[in-house]
Amino acid sequence: MPVGKIVKSLSGFYYVVNEDGLFQCRGRGNFRKRKITPLVGDEVVFEAENRTDGYILEINERKNELIRPPIANVDQALLVFSASEPKFSPLLLNKFLVHIEANHIEPIICISKIDLLDDQLKHEIEQYRQEYEDLGYKVIITSIELKEKIKDLLPLLENRITVFAGQSGVGKSSLLNVLKPDLQLETNEISTHLGRGKHTTRHVELIPIGSGLVADTPGFSSLDFTGIEAEELSFYFPEMRERLSDCKFRGCTHVSEPKCAVKEALLEGDIKQYRYDHYLQFLDEIKEQKRRY
Repeated sequence: MPVGKIVKSLSGFYYVVNEDGLFQCRGRGNFRKRKITPLVGDEVVFEAENRTDGYILEINERKNELIRPPIANVDQALLVFSASEPKFSPLLLNKFLVHIEANHIEPIICISKIDLLDDQLKHEIEQYRQEYEDLGYKVIITSIELKEKIKDLLPLLENRITVFAGQSGVGKSSLLNVLKPDLQLETNEISTHLGRGKHTTRHVELIPIGSGLVADTPGFSSLDFTGIEAEELSFYFPEMRERLSDCKFRGCTHVSEPKCAVKEALLEGDIKQYRYDHYLQFLDEIKEQKRRY
């Protein structure tokens, strides 16, 4: 039986690619009964009499999966955030980072539209860049004007499945158009009334760029913490993770416990106040979700 990868899902059809080309498939009849949904990125066993009449028989084990966007086996996430229009949001970036880390996906931070900033705001963005790099994250600063800088992304995409994610209206589709000009993805201006980009990306599809595959995903501005427990949240903040064993109490939430290494590092300035404040906010959100359910 042939094996391939789902590269696109649309209207109940799954498009599977392997060395013999592209096959349009449906899911096996008993998948629904077994509550199995094939996802873009899945490695699958399939059969096909011809290019347009195939069936997915089996889905190989996934190394990870995201609910939104619905995609599996992701190697890395390029988190695209704009420096301006919409304004750079460390809160939203930190929320994305927690979700990406929780799914064992390597994040790369890309701050776009740097050309729209004055010198003072550029300095602020450079400061954020330094702080996130100090935490061990890879950070790239780009603008559509700096096309060569955008092309620095190409080597990072080689032989990997990469999800492009981030705020609406930050220029994800524009970046992809520079990386692969023949794509001509639809882009749209910012809705000034809402400060959000108009929704232009409508389905998940893996696009070949070089030897890698990239998913351009719908922009979204809110994420909930489904599946993340309060006691594991600090594990997804690298500066807290490295200090967990130094806290006096196992399972320390770093809120009011005595002899907390995280609180000590905060007082000494080794943990940034805004990162800790966001941690507390996320902790409250997780507890609030638990109360609702």
